[in-house]
Amino acid sequence: MPTECNPDLFGFARVEGREVVAGFDGGAMTSDAGALLLGATDRAIGLLERFAACFRDARDPALIEHTVATLVGQRVFGIALGYADLNDHDRLRHDPLLAILAGKLEARRRDCAPVAGKSTLNRLELSRPEPSLYHKIGHDAAAIEALLVDQFLGAHRQPPKQIILDLDATDDPLHGQQEGRFFHGYYDCYCYLPLYVFCGRHLLAAKLRPSDIDASAGAQEEVARLVGQIRARWPRVRILLRADSGFAREALMAWCEANGVDYLFGLARNARLVAAIEAALAAAAEASRRTGAPARRFKDFPWTTLDSWSRQRRVIAKAEWTKGEANPRFIVTSLGAAEAKARYLYETVYCARGDMENRIKEQQLDLFADRTSAKTLRANQLRLWFASMAYVLLCALRRIGLKHTQFARASCGTIRLALLKIGALVRISVRRIKIAMASGCPFRAEFARAHALLSQPGR
Repeated sequence: MPTECNPDLFGFARVEGREVVAGFDGGAMTSDAGALLLGATDRAIGLLERFAACFRDARDPALIEHTVATLVGQRVFGIALGYADLNDHDRLRHDPLLAILAGKLEARRRDCAPVAGKSTLNRLELSRPEPSLYHKIGHDAAAIEALLVDQFLGAHRQPPKQIILDLDATDDPLHGQQEGRFFHGYYDCYCYLPLYVFCGRHLLAAKLRPSDIDASAGAQEEVARLVGQIRARWPRVRILLRADSGFAREALMAWCEANGVDYLFGLARNARLVAAIEAALAAAAEASRRTGAPARRFKDFPWTTLDSWSRQRRVIAKAEWTKGEANPRFIVTSLGAAEAKARYLYETVYCARGDMENRIKEQQLDLFADRTSAKTLRANQLRLWFASMAYVLLCALRRIGLKHTQFARASCGTIRLALLKIGALVRISVRRIKIAMASGCPFRAEFARAHALLSQPGR
């Protein structure tokens, strides 16, 4: 009897005498079932509704298939799930899980999917401050910037006594003819030079800038905006700015001193500074030769430049001898010697700013904040904000749902792979939608705990 062949099945090597066949007949499935946690997180913090409110939609309501709220949520969820480009959404618009997150299982028009494709999302990214004839959606940049700070403030039940704001600039390499494109000698490439401000793991600002500027350009205005918004809610909080030597500028330090904000900045070394710590370097060198290990000494002294500073400031020097040579480092601070000793300020407070580099890596490597390939600086700034909102969403999931688990300090990329990328069968009936996730998921307990915490009333 001839063997019946099904052209829709694919045969593979037999296992223990059994045929192995595969086919694309499983029905509605998704590889992103864990995104349900993102939806629960958004409901807990109210991020996307407030983000969508920063846009103005001048389209004819009778002709709208995908609302701004749908578009904004789709873009942010997509980035959080690892879909960097708008092209990805031509396939994702048919994903049942994204339709569930959008709260829209079917489109009104038969030629549309429940959520938008790349062309509609592209119109969102090309929005301008005010809607126009050819750009019907506009966005309020100031409202988006304020939203990041509002989310940070809302994450605290009680005002803290002190917060540390970390500032840093990084490179965003460019490979086209984008507006604001310049060659940066230090990074040895054409790039943007975005400014980031974090408080711990909280993102407070992400400002895209051209790279033909000083690293601190615009930092004073950005800090003034942040401090004003924070103090409007927390008038008694003490604020410390922390940054590398690229931000040790007279204008920023003078503003801090005039507005009751402390600072702790790296200070670029020069011959005068090194000469001021010759004795400490000699003592460190002698200790290193005697013990065969690196040695360091600290010196605390008042200092002023020849002409760029308006006053004397406290400078702390780390006189270190390592690998047979001097390795001096300097910081400048407004904190007095009575409240913070030199070694503690350098080793415990200043060096902790290195953790901010990990937050920037999450932004650029895990959430594609460096995908700035649009023509205009304005559109690329909006792309950076979409990536920033995806970070805020994942940060809230980590803070609320994953506390006291192995993912409490995990990166956004790790959380995505472990808890969001879960295969599932989607069954939709009249009464309910069942997401049947893979039984072999190794992180079922963490998923269940996150769901329980995110579902608590009052969140």
